[in-house]
Amino acid sequence: MMLQQCILRTYYVLALVLCISASEDFAWTKNEKTSFFYGTFPTGFSWGAGSSAYQTEGAWNTDGKGMSIWDAFAHKKGKIFLNDTGDSSCEGYFKFKDDITLMKDMKLNHYRFSISWPRILPSGLKNEHINEKGIKYYDDLINMLLENKITPIVTLYHWDLPQVLQEKYGGWQNVSMVNHFNDFANLCFERFGNRVKYWITFNNPWSVAVEGYETGEHAPGLKLKGTGAYKAAHHIIKAHAKVWHTYDMQWRSKQKGLVGISLTADWGEPVDITNQRDIEAAERYIQFYMGWFATPLFNGDYPQVMKDYIGRKSGQQGLGASRLPVFSPQEKSYIKGTCDFLGLGHFTTRYITQKNYPSGLGDSYFTDRDLAELVDPQWPDPGSEWLYSVPWGFRRLLNFVKTQYANPMIYVTENGVSEKMLCTDLCDDWRMQYFKDYINELLKAIKDGVNVKGYTAWSLLDNFEWDEGYSERFGLYYVDFRNKNKPRYPKASVQYYKRIISSNGFPNQREVESWKRKAVETCSSSNQLLAAARRKSQGDQEHAGMQKAWPVHDEV
Repeated sequence: MMLQQCILRTYYVLALVLCISASEDFAWTKNEKTSFFYGTFPTGFSWGAGSSAYQTEGAWNTDGKGMSIWDAFAHKKGKIFLNDTGDSSCEGYFKFKDDITLMKDMKLNHYRFSISWPRILPSGLKNEHINEKGIKYYDDLINMLLENKITPIVTLYHWDLPQVLQEKYGGWQNVSMVNHFNDFANLCFERFGNRVKYWITFNNPWSVAVEGYETGEHAPGLKLKGTGAYKAAHHIIKAHAKVWHTYDMQWRSKQKGLVGISLTADWGEPVDITNQRDIEAAERYIQFYMGWFATPLFNGDYPQVMKDYIGRKSGQQGLGASRLPVFSPQEKSYIKGTCDFLGLGHFTTRYITQKNYPSGLGDSYFTDRDLAELVDPQWPDPGSEWLYSVPWGFRRLLNFVKTQYANPMIYVTENGVSEKMLCTDLCDDWRMQYFKDYINELLKAIKDGVNVKGYTAWSLLDNFEWDEGYSERFGLYYVDFRNKNKPRYPKASVQYYKRIISSNGFPNQREVESWKRKAVETCSSSNQLLAAARRKSQGDQEHAGMQKAWPVHDEV
């Protein structure tokens, strides 16, 4: 009997130790800002660049493509900066062969792009009409990538919902989207899955939910404060899980691929790391951002802090139930574990502090969190007004994912920096600096034991930057949108990133310090080419204007 008790106690202690080590806590009070680390990435690490259909393809009504919510939204005056649209964008639909040549020249291992749902299902519904011309476009793109030894990483939903589904059902506010999306995904697996081994269901669903259904800044432009974002997210999570199960049951054994999701998350650092309330606010910031989607997929339900805060605020508003929808026990077990890899998009960091919002202010996703976001005026802000360069936040975020979700396989699916609108300087030293610093923090995170398999620079080309139109440029390649041929010009960062790829990291100080100098040497000739092209197109336009003003009559 004593022996039995002893064995049981040993088992109990072992189980306890296993439990503790499995859910190790994130070290909030230990922010190591170490100096630059020279070293290389693991063998087989994958380097890539990204894009999305609406942002680059153009050809919005070509070859039988249906209308998307972004086509409809951008066509409304006053929704997009300078009323820009993605109607022609980079003309990627016609120029994909040229773009693959650029990728090959950079020695990319993978290319991340998205499939436009209305390009292959114009009405959004599989049983109504499959657009074979749309299928052929993606077939040709995938085949050419593979011929050039570039792995396709394919996003199924990068925000361009078929407009018909928005009008008919209310888009992601309606649970019927779960089945419609599953049908679309299943068609993609059927047609492309013999060649595509990495699938991402949704890109940045936080943005789809909050900016599409809460603030209305993005398509479909609805402002359903306090409920819209939670409802959309609930259906998106269910749709992701359904697609994962469809792949798992019908395709995985034949196609041997992986299905993940791409979540974008800024890092939230406590203003005061000795203040418990700031630490809790920072954790809340991350949980309401990334955890909102990641925690259900890894653990089966929303983060407890979201359930607590939204539930309490809903009660204070006199509502009978929480504004955060509830998963049934069956749904929890169905959703849990439906992530073969986690795609992570990351651009910047915020300082976070506790701030109480009284319930009388009206309910919204932002007031539900009871926190304030701050920035350090010392942080460089090379591009967009929201994008400060804070490289150490990237390592912090990656380590948080490791401790929070038992070290999942991660692919960095978006990371990069934009430039100010009027800047047409192709010698983009701020972008080279950003890539150097952020990729180095990624290398440190891998040394910390974070399981990252690949990195995707955002973006291959300057493209349509959603509600900012063409005023923000994230591209490694500059696109001259004023020229109808949309020519591409390499920025210095192309050469710089190419050197990181060929060295698989940062081999030694002397070599790395020479990269910037060499990259800048190449971009001055690109600058001259661009300036000459600009002068020529200006001259052509003036000439055309003269001809309009003075009609030329041939003498008979």
